[in-house]
Amino acid sequence: MSRILAIDYGAKRTGLAVTDILRLSINGLPTQPTSGLQEFLTTYLNEENVGEIVLGRPKHKDGTLTKLNLEIDRLKKYIEKTFHNIELHFIDESYTSVEAKEIILAHGIKKSKRREKALTDKVSAMIILQRFLEQKGDNDFTYNSLRTPRT
Repeated sequence: MSRILAIDYGAKRTGLAVTDILRLSINGLPTQPTSGLQEFLTTYLNEENVGEIVLGRPKHKDGTLTKLNLEIDRLKKYIEKTFHNIELHFIDESYTSVEAKEIILAHGIKKSKRREKALTDKVSAMIILQRFLEQKGDNDFTYNSLRTPRT
């Protein structure tokens, strides 16, 4: 089997999460500055066995796509051009940041740590990956790391 990587693309920072090789657990990866995302992905995808990538698709409340989707589409084209064997998926990422903040707060993370937007981005990527796996019907995974976010 191969890993599945989730990307919560942001204008400044990008949250990342990945399954283990058996797709049984979800783990956050270090949040990356978006300006260096392609370089990070090139290194990571050449070193790890990733078979699928899930890109969060941000939408407005009325369901229309945000302007950020233009950049996400560019990233999609880069991945398709550079890594032909990786399957790409999009998933609605609506309210993942709100849900991530609730999870972080519910687990007693210190206020100073909660202010770190990188943690919210990482947990948001984990939620995107969780949603994707649930939609796929892969319900045998665990997300203990989602319940207790780590940095």
